[in-house]
Amino acid sequence: MQQYIEFLQANPVLTLAWIGIFIALVFTSVKAGLSTVKKITHQQATLLMNREGAIVLDVRSEAEFKKGRIIDSILMPLSKLKNNELGSLENKKDSPIIVVCNTGMTSAQACQMLQKAGFSNIHNLQGGITEWRTANLPLTKK
Repeated sequence: MQQYIEFLQANPVLTLAWIGIFIALVFTSVKAGLSTVKKITHQQATLLMNREGAIVLDVRSEAEFKKGRIIDSILMPLSKLKNNELGSLENKKDSPIIVVCNTGMTSAQACQMLQKAGFSNIHNLQGGITEWRTANLPLTKK
C-alpha cells in the first residue's frame, strides 16, 4: 500500500488523469443507464419496422444518405434537429422512431434531442449503417 501512495505522490499528473478517466467512465455509465433511449441491434430494428411500422430517421448528411440508405428512411440531418425543424415528425411523437447514422454515435446525440422535443418511443441503431451493411441488409440509393 505504501508503494501506491509513493507512486501517486511522485506522479500527480498521471494520478489526476486516472481520476478523470474514472469519473468520466462512471458518469457515462450512469447516464446511459438512466436514459430512456433504447439501443437496438439491426435484427431488433428490422422487427420493429416490420411489426410496429417504425419510422427510420437518418441523421447523416445528404451526400452520405444518397450513397445508400435503409428503405423508407427519412433524411433529417443533425443540423435540422439542432434547429428544432422537425417537420412531418411533429405529429408522430408516440410512434416508434429508429435513429440511424454511420456508426451509432451521432444518432445517440440526435436521440437526446428528440427526447427533449417530447418524443417518447426512440431507438438508437447500434453500429449504424456500417453495422447494417456488415450484416448484408438491404440499402437503397433511390
